Amino acid sequence: MNNLLKKGKQNAIILASLIVLIIIFAALNPNFLEKYNVVSMAQSLAPYAIMSLGVTFVIATGGIDLSIGTVCIAAATVAGKLFMNGWDIWTTIPVMIFIGTLFGLINGLLVAKLKLPAFIATLGTMMFARGLSAIIVSIPNIFYPTGTWFNSVFSNFNGFPVGFFWVIGFALICAYLMYKCKIGRYILSIGSNEEATRLSGINTDMYKLMAYVISGLGAGIAAIFWAASFTTVASATGNGMELDAIAGVYIGGTSAAGGIASISGSVIGSAMLVVIRSGLNFVLAKFNLDVNSTYVTYVLTGIIVVVAVLMDVIKNKNANKVKSRKKA
Repeated sequence: MNNLLKKGKQNAIILASLIVLIIIFAALNPNFLEKYNVVSMAQSLAPYAIMSLGVTFVIATGGIDLSIGTVCIAAATVAGKLFMNGWDIWTTIPVMIFIGTLFGLINGLLVAKLKLPAFIATLGTMMFARGLSAIIVSIPNIFYPTGTWFNSVFSNFNGFPVGFFWVIGFALICAYLMYKCKIGRYILSIGSNEEATRLSGINTDMYKLMAYVISGLGAGIAAIFWAASFTTVASATGNGMELDAIAGVYIGGTSAAGGIASISGSVIGSAMLVVIRSGLNFVLAKFNLDVNSTYVTYVLTGIIVVVAVLMDVIKNKNANKVKSRKKA
């Protein structure tokens, strides 16, 4: 009960911060809340939020997955190449999901079975996915259809950002897995104390592998929304997307040390980054400031992530002190 209250309070603080940001950007430039920009932000949110939700399971184990960005684009470009070669668009959707899940499985095997450090293993698959997809695709840009059921179902239906509802649906599934199933309980237990979890008879390798598979699955699903929203997909890209997704997880309250995860927080954290990126564009345009908004976004995101992780570290230290006093 106490944990639920803490999560609720933490989510309320993050949500309040998001609302404050929206109010500030709207006050600085009223065009920020124009319908076209709200729809645009919602379209941008879907792939990042879904990647964030997937990688939350990995971070909850105390690990990291640096490959999700390039895997997302690799899945979109390889499936798009098949579409350009004559496949029906609906047949490319399982391909994207399969590619993402396959890379998640590879990451899980490297980390859980071969005992490679997660940073090194996923850094390797990040570069592998980027290079392999570029070789397979062999052209710089992939073009998906516009104005079809594919766009209407996964991106924009008559000006309405349907991707947002897909995010909510995926978040509910992730919340069920994390908080109501033994998969989530064991993943959180691994993040809290892997050795104690293993000694209690739980197959920690299997559940760590599952966490990476879920992360890869999230990257594959995110590719669908990326392709539907941004119908031109450049091959051999994706670097940096994983940082936005992971930053959203940290901002949302999932502990970098593992053992604590916030599914709703990951969505709110991702939304905060999308709002910051879009809001800075409008503010800089309003005041004619000759500054690249992307770089300013990096600066703000870096500061926010460092502060979020620092607060998590301080919170864990205080919790450990309290536990030590109780034992004494």
